[in-house]
Amino acid sequence: MPTGHRPRCKPDAVVADKAYSHPSTRTALRSKGIRAVIPQRSDQIELRARRGSRGGRPLGLDTATYRGRNVVERAFCRLKSWRGIATRYDKHARTYRAALVLAAIVLFWL
Repeated sequence: MPTGHRPRCKPDAVVADKAYSHPSTRTALRSKGIRAVIPQRSDQIELRARRGSRGGRPLGLDTATYRGRNVVERAFCRLKSWRGIATRYDKHARTYRAALVLAAIVLFWL
């Protein structure tokens, strides 16, 4: 997608790891109507517990959707085993994309 353009459609959910668990991230996603599938960090859970009833409800986590994140992470790791893709040697985006497609095809058939 070219830089500066809007996405064609809004995603149903954003699946991320605990590093993106900050309340501002969740608030921004909620304001756009996007569901956040992000587990909470342990320090955020402890803070909510210390605040007692003022801490609010625990956030829910759709574990079935979050499990799918592992599949995507493993696919990226397999693609990065190709040196040219991991270091981005190509000068042009179309050449890099061609190498990415070629690597994906080879990995699909292995």
